[in-house]
Amino acid sequence: MTERLQKILSARGMASRRKAEELIRAGQVSVNGVPASLGDCADPETDDIRVAGQPLAVREKNVYILLNKPRGYVTTLSDEKGRPDVAGLVADCGVRVYPVGRLDMDSEGLLLLTNDGAFANALMHPKHEVEKTYDVWVTGYTPGGERRLAKPITLDGYTIRPPKVKLLKAEGQSAKFRVTIHEGRNRQVRRMCDAAGMHCTRLRRIQEGSLRLGDLSLGKWRYLTEAEDWCGHREHPALFEIFLHFLRLSLAKCRRFC
Repeated sequence: MTERLQKILSARGMASRRKAEELIRAGQVSVNGVPASLGDCADPETDDIRVAGQPLAVREKNVYILLNKPRGYVTTLSDEKGRPDVAGLVADCGVRVYPVGRLDMDSEGLLLLTNDGAFANALMHPKHEVEKTYDVWVTGYTPGGERRLAKPITLDGYTIRPPKVKLLKAEGQSAKFRVTIHEGRNRQVRRMCDAAGMHCTRLRRIQEGSLRLGDLSLGKWRYLTEAEDWCGHREHPALFEIFLHFLRLSLAKCRRFC
């Protein structure tokens, strides 16, 4: 089947889609001996696709992993500043996997990783608005802080949908909330706290769609199973079908790792 080159390279785990575009622009990708251009399409089953002169990697078994990311780790596969990255936490899964979405260095909790680029891109598409739930610790709390936090604000020129906010605990100026958002703007929850006059001191993602962090130990990972409908079939029927399709192909024999 003919597809765009960057999608093919991403699906084969050779590079993220953005990195694949950079490789194409740099003249590092060829199809049947001809240098490729951005926007070119090819069939990985019939065309000779090469990156820096090397043949396209053989398609690996698709892997889907849930990691409990600790604070202090960047959500990348390598870091030019030498900071710890999540790749090191899942290195023993046996394949090169990529984070689905982001979780900033100072945050912790649920992070999905996969070597299935097409699946990851489908899940991250803004139109799906998969809900994400966080436990949020703050200072600077005053009565009514939960109502201020629940107000929609504008971030980067975009007005977010009203978040769901529940006050779990309050002691003086310290409080803990459970917050559910619909988008994934850069440092969104922390910026929401700032706008509400509070400072976020700890942030832990505990749920994404219907996938829950549960009691998975900090820094540990496990395989997803077919029983976990990550997207929730009632809220996101299209994503649910995508999810089940890929899991049926790739995860029938996966066991919990930890």
